[in-house]
Amino acid sequence: MAHHVYERLQLSRVLFIPTGDPPHKQSGSLAPAQTRLKMVELAIADTPFFEVSAIEINRGGRSYSIDTVHEVRSQYGPSWNLFFIIGLDAFLEFSTWRAPEELLRLCHFVVVTRPGHSFQSLSKMPLLSNLDVQALRQLDHGTLDQMEIAVPGASGLTCLSLPPCLISASEIRRRVKCGLPLANMLPPPVESYILQTSLYLGGL
Repeated sequence: MAHHVYERLQLSRVLFIPTGDPPHKQSGSLAPAQTRLKMVELAIADTPFFEVSAIEINRGGRSYSIDTVHEVRSQYGPSWNLFFIIGLDAFLEFSTWRAPEELLRLCHFVVVTRPGHSFQSLSKMPLLSNLDVQALRQLDHGTLDQMEIAVPGASGLTCLSLPPCLISASEIRRRVKCGLPLANMLPPPVESYILQTSLYLGGL
């Protein structure tokens, strides 16, 4: 996903921010924060235009995207345009986030394909209006690969139809617990780290 968005939108870099304590995740469903940070570092080590930031982990407490975006903007300065890359499944819950309207003003959102979810569902979101349903349908069918959505008073959204990725975190955890191979599902350094540390063997 990150590689496709970087190339399609000609970004300067992609910043990965492992989550701290997200309100939308059940307690105990995530690996320890420092472990997740290490896996991201291993995954992107060979890609110079990828960076990782521990700002959410270091901040502690409940992690809200609005706080993270403000912190990133203060670090990089007002001259940078921020793009918030997010899967369609997560964006469909966007109206339940803290300060969604402000987030739309601060960032240009990039919403990308997720298996089992339809871009046409965006037409039901209260924060978006007057959407071209035909274009959304074309995104779902793969006959359109990019769509720009204007949002009054905000930076807007870009919807990208990307090649499907059927690999999920839950499937990786299941395979680890069952002792099944992970070939081509993870970067080799991350796979080695998971196996060496016996991560995910305690549950899904």
